[in-house]
Amino acid sequence: MDFFKQKPSKGDSVYTKNLRYDPRLGQAPEPGPAMTSIGGCRAMKKLRSQAWFGRQDRDGFLYRSWMKNQGWPNDLFQDRPVIGICNTWSELTPCNAHFRDLAEYVKRGVWEAGGFPLEFPVMSLGETQLRPTAMLFRNLASMDVEESIRGNPIDGVVLLMGCDKTTPSLLMGAASCDLPTIGLSGGPMLSGKFHGCDLGSGTGLWQMTDQVRAGTMKLEEFFEAESCMHRSKGHCMTMGTASTMASMVEALGMSLPGNAAIPAVDARRNTLAQLTGRRIVQMVKDDLCISRILTREAFENAIFTNAAIGGSTNAVIHLMAIAGRTGIPLELRDFDRLGSSLPCLVDIQPSGKHLMEDFFYAGGLPVVLRELGEAGVLHRDALTANGQSIWKNVREAPCWNRDVIRTFAEPFKSSAGIAVLHGNLAPDGAVIKPSAASPSLMRFRGRAVVFESIEEFHARINDEALDIDETCVMVLKNCGPRGYPGMAEVGNMLLPAKVLRKGVTDMVRISDARMSGTAYGTVVLHISPEAAVGGPLALVHSGDNILLDVAKRELRLDVDGQTLARRRAEWTPAPRPNRGWLKLYADHVMQADKGADLDFLVGRSGASVPRDSH
Repeated sequence: MDFFKQKPSKGDSVYTKNLRYDPRLGQAPEPGPAMTSIGGCRAMKKLRSQAWFGRQDRDGFLYRSWMKNQGWPNDLFQDRPVIGICNTWSELTPCNAHFRDLAEYVKRGVWEAGGFPLEFPVMSLGETQLRPTAMLFRNLASMDVEESIRGNPIDGVVLLMGCDKTTPSLLMGAASCDLPTIGLSGGPMLSGKFHGCDLGSGTGLWQMTDQVRAGTMKLEEFFEAESCMHRSKGHCMTMGTASTMASMVEALGMSLPGNAAIPAVDARRNTLAQLTGRRIVQMVKDDLCISRILTREAFENAIFTNAAIGGSTNAVIHLMAIAGRTGIPLELRDFDRLGSSLPCLVDIQPSGKHLMEDFFYAGGLPVVLRELGEAGVLHRDALTANGQSIWKNVREAPCWNRDVIRTFAEPFKSSAGIAVLHGNLAPDGAVIKPSAASPSLMRFRGRAVVFESIEEFHARINDEALDIDETCVMVLKNCGPRGYPGMAEVGNMLLPAKVLRKGVTDMVRISDARMSGTAYGTVVLHISPEAAVGGPLALVHSGDNILLDVAKRELRLDVDGQTLARRRAEWTPAPRPNRGWLKLYADHVMQADKGADLDFLVGRSGASVPRDSH
C-alpha cells in the first residue's frame, strides 16, 4: 500500500544555490566521499534529520506535526539540513547573557544558506555565580550537550559559548557525537575604566583586594570600581580562561577566523555569527565532521598558541578533556615539551598591561598564528571549519599595533609557556605559568605553612599570630577534582595582610586546585594525585621544607621516607558524597593530569539515530 508514499517536492534544491563568497567562510571543497556530482550539481548523502522528518508513516506524522505547532511550513521538513544552535544563554551567567540576540544572527545565516535553524538550551555554567565551582558541572554539561545532539533531529551544530566552562563542555559533548560542528564565542567585554586607567576583569579585582588589605586603597574606592570593571556585555576582557578558550577554539580550527577577540558589543561579532550560520550549512553539505578538524596537529597548534598568548593554565585541563573525547592521545608532558620554550607574544593582562579590546584592534589571534607559522612552529596544513588550512586563513593577517602583539623574534616574554613539574610531591605532575610568576621565586626553598581546606585558609590567613612570612611556602590541600569537589579556582591564595604591608606582592603557593586565568603569581597548581585520594600532598605538614625549581621542573618535599610512611598510615580519607551528581562525579572523576573528565565519558559514541520514541 502506497498510502504513505511521498510526492516529489517542487523547486530547486537548496544545495544548487550559491552565496556570495566571503574569505572567512572559505571555499567549498571538491565533492568527497559523502557527496556525488550529478549534472554539475552536488548531491549530499541522506540527512540525519530525515530519519525523523522524512518518514511517510505514523511516526513521521508525529515528528513533523508537533513541530508545526510553532508555525513552520511543510517545506522546511523536506531535505533542509537542520542546524541545532546549542545555546548556553542564562541571566545567571553574565558572560553569556546576550546569547539570545547572538543566536538570532546565527539563524539569519542558516536561513540564508538554506538550512533550518532550531535553537536548544543546555546547562549554562557561570563562573561568577555558580557554587561550589562551575568546574564541578563541566562534565555534566558536556553530557547534556552530547545527549541533546544525539537524541534530536540535528544535522549540524553551532556551539554558542563564552564563560569559562561553557566552551570546553560544549566542545567535549559535540566531539563525543562527531557531527559537523562550528564554535562561536560570545566575545569579551569592553575594557574596564577606573580613575582614568584601564581595569581588567579579575586581574584588577585581585590587585585591588591586595591594595585594600595592605591599606593602600580605600574601601569606598574598591566598591566604586564594581561598575567600572564590567561595563558591557561579554566575558572577561583579560586573557583569562574565557578569552584563552575562545582563542583555543580558533587555534583548533573550530571557528571562523577572528572568533577569539571581537568584543561582544561590536557589530562585527554579530556579522561573524551570521557568517557562522551560513558556514555550518555548507559543513553539513560537505560532511565536514568535528573529527576531521580536531586532529593531533590541531591540539598541538592550540598548545603553541596558548604559550604565545600567555593563556590560562586551565587550558591544559580542558584541552586534555576534549582530546580524550576524540581519542587523540594528549598528555600533560606535551604542554611542556611543545610549549614551554615558546615566547609569549601578547602583552595582555594578567601577564602584561593591555586588554582584549586592544588585542582585537591590533589584529587579534590571526596575527599570533601568522607569527607562529612564519617561525615554523604552526602545523600549517591543519584543516579549519571554513574548509581551508589554518595557514591559508592567517598568512596575510596584518598587525596594527606591535606594542600589543610582538614578533616572534622580539617577543613580549621568552620561554613563557606552561611548565610541568614533577617530583615526590607531584608524581603525576603539576603546572605553573611562568609568564605570570615572579622570576625571583622560580627557584625557591621554603618552610611549608599548610591549610587543610579553603575554609581553614580563610579562617587563619589574616591572623596576625600566624607564623608566616615571605620566606614560606603556602600549601593548600583538598581542593582537587574529588576533594573540593570540582577543583575550584582557589589556588591563587591571598597573601597574609602582614606580608602585604611590607610591600611584598608574591609568594610561592602550591595546591591541587586551579586558579582563575585572570590571576597571577608564583602559583603551582593541579598537583596530581590530589590530597583527597591520598597523594603526597596529603602528607605535608607545616614546618616541612619544600623545593620549587622551575628550570629543573622539580617540586620536592624534603621529608624522609620513614616519616612519610608513618604519616600515610595515619591518614584517613574524607567521606565521599552519597547521592546525586556529586556521588556520580566523585566516583568517576579522573585526576587533573587526565583532564578531570569522568572515566566512562572518554572516547566518542557517535551520532547514530536512536530508536523511535513511540
